[in-house]
Amino acid sequence: MNSVDSQPLTLRSLGAASTVTGSKHLLESDGRRILVDCGLFQGVKNLRELNWEPLAVDPAGIDAVVITHAHLDHTGYLPRLVREGFDGPILCTEGTAAVAAIILRDSAYLQERDADFLNRHKASKHHPALPLYDGDDAERAIELFDTRPFGQDCAVPGWESDAPVVRFRRAGHILGAATVELAWCGRRVVFSGDLGRYDDPLMFDPEPVPSTDYLVMESTYGDRLRDRADPADVLADIVGATIARGGTVVIPAFAVGRAQALLYYLWLLREQGRLPEVPVYLDSPMAINASELLGRFHDDHRLTPEIYEQMCAMATYTREAEQSKEISASREPKIIISASGMATGGRILHHLRAFAPDPGNTIVLTGYQVPGTRGASLAAGAPEVRIHGEWVPIRAQVASLQMLSAHADADELIRWASGFTAPPRMTFVVHGEPQPADTLRTRLGREFGWAATVPRPGQEFSL
Repeated sequence: MNSVDSQPLTLRSLGAASTVTGSKHLLESDGRRILVDCGLFQGVKNLRELNWEPLAVDPAGIDAVVITHAHLDHTGYLPRLVREGFDGPILCTEGTAAVAAIILRDSAYLQERDADFLNRHKASKHHPALPLYDGDDAERAIELFDTRPFGQDCAVPGWESDAPVVRFRRAGHILGAATVELAWCGRRVVFSGDLGRYDDPLMFDPEPVPSTDYLVMESTYGDRLRDRADPADVLADIVGATIARGGTVVIPAFAVGRAQALLYYLWLLREQGRLPEVPVYLDSPMAINASELLGRFHDDHRLTPEIYEQMCAMATYTREAEQSKEISASREPKIIISASGMATGGRILHHLRAFAPDPGNTIVLTGYQVPGTRGASLAAGAPEVRIHGEWVPIRAQVASLQMLSAHADADELIRWASGFTAPPRMTFVVHGEPQPADTLRTRLGREFGWAATVPRPGQEFSL
């Protein structure tokens, strides 16, 4: 072993360990630190409260952050990290930087709005209630993005010698998403980030990684196989039945990825003459902005420019709040796509209040619902959900399009893992609830003979 290999290198998961949210994985050697992903905890209250706890290390002592993709549970803590003193580079792909800028600005707005609401209604035990971070923090984080291309080795800036080297490979999932290979101290560590589906109509397949010393692998769907039914067929049946009743289809959709997939399938159905001639609304400024990025990053997805333009043109984009209120007030049959995907906030809450009590309408869930969210309650068949301080009865039909999830299912995770030519020394199974994570750990051992473990929060490993 040479002197570089003998240098200490440790790994700690400060988030997404035995849970599916708050991804933060810390590599440390000789006082230098790199954080891979920097996400918010979401879902049940005891997880959300972790966002307010001091980070296990001083943010000012982190030398660099590397981001796999832009979703809030992988980037949403960045403005807080900056507020607490981090000022190093944030390495990511160009697509991730563009999407993250949209998401972080929206998140900061919601943080400020929620704090203002609590203060005006004296509804917080804290006086005054403060946002986790604000728009200035978000802008300072965005300014730190340092974009790098797919498929090239890039040295982490700021090192005088022996700089860690990062390589991004396509992960599918959403625009810009990447797996991360990080070479440091003579070891290679690969982070899967969130892996996408194979044969997705919008995103490219996850790229295989030939080898690594250590692997940090997600397990969101580690114990589940996704329904293989054609999403277009299922969506056609749901929309057709609802419109025939004179109802409205309300779709809580993740603004990045899911909203665009829905537009694609609705466009496809309309091209095939299988979609009723009713209005389609994309009622989410963030989803509109994310949709426009597909036109900017045309090399990062499968859609041709012609299909992209046609699918965007079939929907009415509503940016203004007054337009959104008019949609909620109207009882004409229609399709509404609005954020957020787990009904945790945003305009979708107004639409649920307006349409959920009517059995003629349908609410369509389109992906993983984190425990503790309204979306999870709807998926579980809750008779009512609390929205803006009031209990709203759920009499509308509730349907699920799990096959639209942007996450690889259990077999697809195994398919991606089979691309390694040799077993990693150790695989750390993260970003999953305890059961899915342990199921994937067991499968990796049984099918490949890999050594694998599910880290506890904060548990330190010497690599």
